[in-house]
Amino acid sequence: MNILGISAFYHDSAAALVADGEIAAAAQEERFTRIKHDSRFPSHAVEYCLQAAGLTPAKLDYVVFYEKPLLKFERLLETYLAYAPRGFGQFLAGLPVWLKQKLHLPREMDKAFGHAYKGRYVFTEHHESHAASAFFPSPFEEAAILTMDGVGEWATASFGVGRGNRVQLSHELHFPHSLGLLYSAFTYFTGFKVNSGEYKLMGLAPYGEPKYYDLIMEKLLNLKPDGSFRLNMGYFGYCHTMYMTNHRFEGLFGGPARKPESPLTQREMDIAASIQAVTEEVMLRATRHIHSRTGMKNLALAGGVALNCVANGRILRETPFENLWIQPAAGDAGGALGAALFVWYQLLDNKRPVDGRDKQHASLLGPAFSDDCIRRFLTERGAAYHTYSDEQALIAQVAELIDQGKIIGWFQGRMEFGPRALGSRSIIGDARSQEMQSTMNLKIKFRESFRPFAPCVLREDVAAYFQMRPNEDSPYMLLVAAVQEDKRLDSPGVSLKGLDKLKAKRSVVPAITHVDYSARVQTVDPERHPRLHRLMTTFKQRTGCPVIINTSFNIRGEPIVCSPQDAYRCFLATNMDVLVLENQILYKHEQSRAIPHEVDEYKAKFALD
Repeated sequence: MNILGISAFYHDSAAALVADGEIAAAAQEERFTRIKHDSRFPSHAVEYCLQAAGLTPAKLDYVVFYEKPLLKFERLLETYLAYAPRGFGQFLAGLPVWLKQKLHLPREMDKAFGHAYKGRYVFTEHHESHAASAFFPSPFEEAAILTMDGVGEWATASFGVGRGNRVQLSHELHFPHSLGLLYSAFTYFTGFKVNSGEYKLMGLAPYGEPKYYDLIMEKLLNLKPDGSFRLNMGYFGYCHTMYMTNHRFEGLFGGPARKPESPLTQREMDIAASIQAVTEEVMLRATRHIHSRTGMKNLALAGGVALNCVANGRILRETPFENLWIQPAAGDAGGALGAALFVWYQLLDNKRPVDGRDKQHASLLGPAFSDDCIRRFLTERGAAYHTYSDEQALIAQVAELIDQGKIIGWFQGRMEFGPRALGSRSIIGDARSQEMQSTMNLKIKFRESFRPFAPCVLREDVAAYFQMRPNEDSPYMLLVAAVQEDKRLDSPGVSLKGLDKLKAKRSVVPAITHVDYSARVQTVDPERHPRLHRLMTTFKQRTGCPVIINTSFNIRGEPIVCSPQDAYRCFLATNMDVLVLENQILYKHEQSRAIPHEVDEYKAKFALD
């Protein structure tokens, strides 16, 4: 039985195919259209999923949408009536797309399928989809479930339990009281883009001090011991304007919001630290309460807030839960997968096998490209490349290049589903280099220098470098842990303030050690990433270090690359040194079409020195 899940029209449209209970394929629309966070109907992602499974629309048994549009429209109407006549212009602006498209999803989907699909359309609730995406692929027979995001239909957070092939949500927090929207309000106020800049705010937090923590707790939200809360809506504009905050909010924090792309000040760093601390406190209270109510040892998380890996790390370390599993595509894209799994298990009552391993297939659910396809493309483009028939020779060469300080585009196997590059569409480098963070940010990613990079570490060595349990799994880069004390250096530069903190060398792997001695850890094991594991093992044998940098294969403002064409274009458009496309290695200095890219103008613009 073939079930296609779809998320669309709000943020990060995606499609996911579940075939007889197996996750066969999943991808975000942005990867194909090259429009970041593309929210249109995911026609390209749908086409890919069908092709990957060898299906046509006529062979689908169910198509399921990840939320209920009529309930969502009800919330918009009630919100408008509650604030009327304020917000009338915003309501009118959004009405045409609802009347034309969002309220007529079966008709729109019929069109997208060329009227070839004759089955039933199913609509799950938004947080139901998140909960299903959190629990059903998890390795747990039973678990508590927590979902938190901006807003679905009405719910902004929910909790419940999953057992066997059932999820049951028992409690909800409703709009406009939302941790996701609170965090987005501060994202907006600090000059970053809502729905895409939240991770920048999290990365900025360690450069500041939580000076505004008490102010936020006193003025903006009434937080209960169980993690539920009410926001003081007198400081927010998102219910009836196009802006997240208002003039009262500005008065609270000493002036207007930072203009996008303008220099960062200590105020923004302190605000980031403060809202991050508040977010962690809300999540810790909520999870402790959920544990007290459910008594379970396992917790499954989803929803956009579940991408806050700093909070996730604290949940694992500081609450009674023993095990934590987070949906790698925790945001709306993962709702497509959750919706399909909900139909398979909960509505069709199929048995759910549990063997102690997750069923996400390392989240490598996107397209793969053969060597023949890659070589054909490179030859057509006149690219200079070297093909390796011996994998160990290729791995030895790449390990040597990393040791030499080269920055490498690493394109292997199926593309990742979710916002993180996990070793298939990655840029990798030497974590021992003090200059690598700034070099990668400015010369490769063309982004702010404060942005931290994540480490890949061999799972068997994770406890030697990070404060985690021996062989602890963190394959999806969704947990932050501290660098071990014996890997830290004695000159931390404690007197440095703000972005000057970047100048201090804090550990033996400084390129991935954040200014608070933390790192967003991805463990690499031979089962999920066999070739990457072999590369890192060879690098360790060569250098003694089992850690490398792993960042997403893209530049600022673009989605992660999907195809060899995307990777080659990104390679030429940056100061990347080497590109590895499956068994082909390309060197920048051998490419006749390569142009050196200067970053001085960019650095001046963003005050990134």
